Amino acid sequence: MPVGTKKMDGLMLSENSRIVLERRYLKKDENGALIETPEEMFRRVAKNIASADRFYDKAANLKKTEEEFYSLISNLEFLPNSPTLMNAGRELQQLSACFVLPIDDSMDSIFEAIKDTAMIHKSGGGTGFSFSRLRPKNSSVKSTGGVSSGPVSFMKVFNSATQAVKQGGTRRGANMGILRVDHPDILEFITCKENDKEITNFNISVSITEDFMNKVETDEEYDLIDPHTKKPAGKLKAREVFDLIVKMAHKNGEPGLIFIDRMNQYNPTPKIGEYESTNPCGEQVLLPYESCNLGSINLSKMTKDGKIDWQRLSKTVKTAVHFLDNVIDMNKYPLKKIENMTKANRKIGLGVMGLADMLVKLGIPYNSEEAIRTSEELMKVILDEAAKASTELAKERGVFPNFKDSVYNVAGGPRFRNATLTTIAPTGTLSIIADCSSGIEPLFALVYYRNVLDNDKLLEVNALFKDAAKQRDFYSDGLMKKIAEKGGLTEVEGVPENIKKVFVTAHEISPEYHLRMQAAFQKYTHNAVSKTINFPQEADFKDVEKSYMLAYKLGCKGITIYRDKSRKEQVLNIEEAKDAPKAAHSAEKVTPRPRPNVTRGTTTKVGTGCGNLYVTINEDDKGMPFEVFTQMGKSGGCAASQLEACARLVSLALRSGIEINAIIEQLRGIRCPSPSWEKGGRIFSCADAIARVIEQRLAPAAQYAPSAPPAEKTETKGPAPSANKIGGNIVGVCPDCGSALRHEEGCMVCRSCGYSKC
Repeated sequence: MPVGTKKMDGLMLSENSRIVLERRYLKKDENGALIETPEEMFRRVAKNIASADRFYDKAANLKKTEEEFYSLISNLEFLPNSPTLMNAGRELQQLSACFVLPIDDSMDSIFEAIKDTAMIHKSGGGTGFSFSRLRPKNSSVKSTGGVSSGPVSFMKVFNSATQAVKQGGTRRGANMGILRVDHPDILEFITCKENDKEITNFNISVSITEDFMNKVETDEEYDLIDPHTKKPAGKLKAREVFDLIVKMAHKNGEPGLIFIDRMNQYNPTPKIGEYESTNPCGEQVLLPYESCNLGSINLSKMTKDGKIDWQRLSKTVKTAVHFLDNVIDMNKYPLKKIENMTKANRKIGLGVMGLADMLVKLGIPYNSEEAIRTSEELMKVILDEAAKASTELAKERGVFPNFKDSVYNVAGGPRFRNATLTTIAPTGTLSIIADCSSGIEPLFALVYYRNVLDNDKLLEVNALFKDAAKQRDFYSDGLMKKIAEKGGLTEVEGVPENIKKVFVTAHEISPEYHLRMQAAFQKYTHNAVSKTINFPQEADFKDVEKSYMLAYKLGCKGITIYRDKSRKEQVLNIEEAKDAPKAAHSAEKVTPRPRPNVTRGTTTKVGTGCGNLYVTINEDDKGMPFEVFTQMGKSGGCAASQLEACARLVSLALRSGIEINAIIEQLRGIRCPSPSWEKGGRIFSCADAIARVIEQRLAPAAQYAPSAPPAEKTETKGPAPSANKIGGNIVGVCPDCGSALRHEEGCMVCRSCGYSKC
């Protein structure tokens, strides 16, 4: 049994799995109290999805199918996408994660799409759009005599609408925005997220044509096409546009690329329509008004005695295809036109998770030729077995209604129940429930620290690595701490070389091997593959350019890259501040002191109306107050963001030489609706608490009566630890629980509570 795993209602679930299920999946009453166990959730889902069999056979043994489905998902061998786990057998009954909506060049169509988007987000789905049909900025509009504001302007309207609608009543919806590379507004689109505070509810990708890529390689100009008139509207140098895409992606990970001609090359129903857009993470390309339900096989469960258990895998694929086909019939769609299109093509997306775990169990390094060969063979078997299962279903239930207009409708061709069968989707939350690695991503961290409120930090070790370390007799707490500090094994002594090779982590793998792994799975995937191509912080422009070209040449349908720390902006760039001209109205520009490598300080715990607040005050190497960090024991949401903002501004003031009493005066006495008593003193708000800690630690002689005596005090080095230190790809703080938010599989995911931006 993996470390940290225990029985819960007869199920083998990790502590993280339990937390995520309780927070996001299990039923609660009107007061937020749990009224469902994990076992009951799996039973609810299995029973609901199995009931679709009655639509095709009134004498069907529903109990038998229910038991097959229950065994599959409760053993964590396969899990459907989150909406199915959350909603099957409940009032909402919306089971799809992915939707694509069309946007035509009219105000009616634009705002109809916004309305449809709101309904989808309300039901818990994500949406993808192509804005390529909209006329370019400053084009004339005959009906009003005015001019068009262009696609990017309307993207901002969609973004605002998304911000106003909570997804499934819990979080904001996610969108994908796509524009063709030959649209006249393409340059504005490429740079529209240069400021990462803009269009925050969208991922963006450029729709790339074969003609464009050919002209990048030959360094030629290409035509821009006005979508309204269908006529050429200028020319651009293909290489310069490509370089701009690369520059923006290097800066903050966007835009990604969608190879749209390649996607349409594999469109199974071209007579029904052309592909224009994908879902928010780019792996599910869909026709307008299509939706798709996804599910993932847990590969970490598909091994036996150090080998792939092909028989178990085959059985799992067959049952999973049956399950996903039933989901289509049990789904309560947010719009009738989506229901019609979805049932006409019956697309499913069977994928995988736990690849990295499987490779470890097989003793194969992720960044090896053997791993690439194994992955190709694995996905080929999954696709072949899925095709057999879909063919069997077609015999029992009939082919999908649009089969006659599909590429499969040829003499002697396969007769499928489903137009597409396979997709490699993000599994951020599902992989936490299944206690396995995410999708086809490598391991991100072998050892990391987790904050446990009053118990300081807890060292957590990957279960497979811990087992290997104990079997090879090199496990020790001291060594594990070194590994946590380094983030991987490369620079750590005392670990056998063959262990280092097998337990390789994301940032120890070259971008080329990340891409080759994506291409290996794409080769046998009907739809597309969600995979983040990781780059170290020091990667340059040429590294990203090389990967974008390689993705195209290897046959990928798209690419998303992430350069470590590229989305973590500093409060102030010191060098830029030094070089900037002094403001005309200022006699002298204040420049904050630069941060030394090591700071020392104290952490004070203060009870507030929102929970325990930990305030760390650090001093520089000269003993001068330098910075403030805050951590809320009951963190998450607005509280965490407001506290971070407050701490940053106080730190900026300290580094800029502002008098301590002036800082205290600004914060002291600010009131919130939840005051508290702390050791005889009234704490009016978190800001008031910070002021009191600053007063106690830094200004004992200040002109304020001291409130409560100093609370618990601990020595610290550097900043107070954020909730999780879990290796690379950290892009911020989870808005729900305050833990680390990580860029993974083209999305932002919290591995602690299961939050996913997508």
